[in-house]
Amino acid sequence: MDTTQPTDQQRSADRRRRELLEAADRVVLRDGPQASMNAIAAEAGITKPILYRHFGDKGGLYAALAKRHTDALLNSLRAALDAPAERRERVEVTLDTYLAAIEARPQVYRFLMHPSEGSASDRGFDVGMHSIPLLRRMGEELAQVIEDRLDLGPGSQQLARVWGHGIVGMMHAAGDWWLGERPCTRAELVRSLADLLWGRLAAAGDKMGGPGF
Repeated sequence: MDTTQPTDQQRSADRRRRELLEAADRVVLRDGPQASMNAIAAEAGITKPILYRHFGDKGGLYAALAKRHTDALLNSLRAALDAPAERRERVEVTLDTYLAAIEARPQVYRFLMHPSEGSASDRGFDVGMHSIPLLRRMGEELAQVIEDRLDLGPGSQQLARVWGHGIVGMMHAAGDWWLGERPCTRAELVRSLADLLWGRLAAAGDKMGGPGF
């Protein structure tokens, strides 16, 4: 008997967890950082203790939602990086993919990155405890893409990690500012950020056997 196969009970629990996350998504889309455990439980048609049983607390629910949205965003970013286009165009498409994602669901973005704006009952929830690992994961993922696709010479692994985290930090900081103030169009921001990145990135060679970044 293959004990690695999920049981009916595990599949049912996984399905229920997905349903609860979808309910949480609907509340977050409506309420943003003000989304509360009470509202999410009501949306799911359950009591708050049952919600706690699945996620522990708001931090556990936050972490599950962050993983759900980060997985989707990383898949979109990988697709943009691997698109059949010139490198400069792929850089711009990748930047635009990130900015389009936060523009399309600003309430989700604010819930993930600014939960301290939420209700009084949620104050004291440590945004850094969860948002920093989220950004670090994105930085490590991008670093791996850079290392796999570019020939950066000696010290390439360290340089790829510096670039990966630096690019993610730039996208996050610039995107956060832009989403709040809208000082320019998304296309203008993309071009300006691509100009900033373009120096050594343009000169780096592609590795043999795969698409260049």
